[in-house]
Amino acid sequence: MLALAFTLTLPTAAGATGCAGSSPGEPSSGTTRTTASASTSASPAASASASAQPTLSGAELCTNAVRYWAREMLAGGTPYGDYQSMGLSNRQYDILREVVDAARATKRAQGQRAADELIDRRASEDCADHYRDGGPTDGPWR
Repeated sequence: MLALAFTLTLPTAAGATGCAGSSPGEPSSGTTRTTASASTSASPAASASASAQPTLSGAELCTNAVRYWAREMLAGGTPYGDYQSMGLSNRQYDILREVVDAARATKRAQGQRAADELIDRRASEDCADHYRDGGPTDGPWR
């Protein structure tokens, strides 16, 4: 995901850097050199940091996001915006609501620790089930 975000932002940043010295409607004389140096200087640092980050599967990303937001909501926090501003897909948000509902009932009956354990277990199971056959660009999602 980090690599995708970097890939999508690099051409925009490089293009903006290359055009910095030109006026609208006027060709830029240093575009090629500036763009090349910007992408060359950014690539090694980005490559080093990207390779240091472990790559998470869709199910792991879902699990981490659902766990985080479930704990926030169970603690009484109010999520800002909608599910997209929380970084969730529509289905991930459905999973979150199901997990939070179950965790609230468990917290009332058995306490916070049991609710936290339920959040961990259900988020992991439900997200794994959701991504079992691939994500939006894999498997039966096409």
